[in-house]
Amino acid sequence: MDPISATYDLIRRYDVRARKRFGQNFLTDPRVLDKIIDAAEVTKDDFVIEIGPGLGTMTRALCEHAGSVLAVEIDYDLADILERELIPLYDNLEILVGDILKQDIREIAETHHAGRPIKVVANLPYYITTPILMELLESRVPIHSITVMVQKEVAERMMAKPGDKDCGAISLAVQYYAEPYLAANVPPNCFTPRPKVSSAVIRLTRREEPPVETPDEKLMFKLIRAAFAQRRKTLLNAITNSAELTFDKDTVSKAIEEAGLPAAVRGEKLDIQAFATLAEKLTKHYEKR
Repeated sequence: MDPISATYDLIRRYDVRARKRFGQNFLTDPRVLDKIIDAAEVTKDDFVIEIGPGLGTMTRALCEHAGSVLAVEIDYDLADILERELIPLYDNLEILVGDILKQDIREIAETHHAGRPIKVVANLPYYITTPILMELLESRVPIHSITVMVQKEVAERMMAKPGDKDCGAISLAVQYYAEPYLAANVPPNCFTPRPKVSSAVIRLTRREEPPVETPDEKLMFKLIRAAFAQRRKTLLNAITNSAELTFDKDTVSKAIEEAGLPAAVRGEKLDIQAFATLAEKLTKHYEKR
């Protein structure tokens, strides 16, 4: 039985109802499934972590292509169905019941990947897309790529360049850690139940090295968050008004000047290199105090 037919069969046999609190929408379009698998470029040499397998639509396809698959499911009822229906079919599948944000990603990787490339594939609940992606990217686990279904506007923000109306803190954060590739746009009618928004499949290929050097990565991202939290303000005011930062206005003004930036520049116009340079200048001022 193909994955889509199998999903409908499980919905009928187990009388499955999507749970809003988990942001559940089950993929029912085989063309989209193929696009996800193609974008992820999964091979028998790979260890795949699937987040949110649901009824196993994508899990089945991943097991056919990957060396091994660890499916992390927060819904105990769905995990039980997967244990009953899929474990007997695939000897390269393991189910982990729990919230991915409460798991030790590094421990999972060290325990399961056996030296193989790690690829993450997921149909993420849209309300926790950003926390999950940033946890994966910031974890320093040797993840080769992350291929995810996300809300379309979130994918557009990940792809946006400095100066674009969609550019935000998530744009610079994602592009610092990975190279984004938009694989497909996905309309609501590809799911059951239909979500109220359009979706997209995006692949984030982890960079071997960051595109810029910074003496203080945490400070750089605090500056980025401050700039985009008050994007209509000047960078000077956005930084000095930030609850995350404690620099006085004179220090920030001098650092902006030393970074070669206009005094009245807005953070939304800057690229990641400009924020890295500003972090370096502010670090030097801090060390002088």
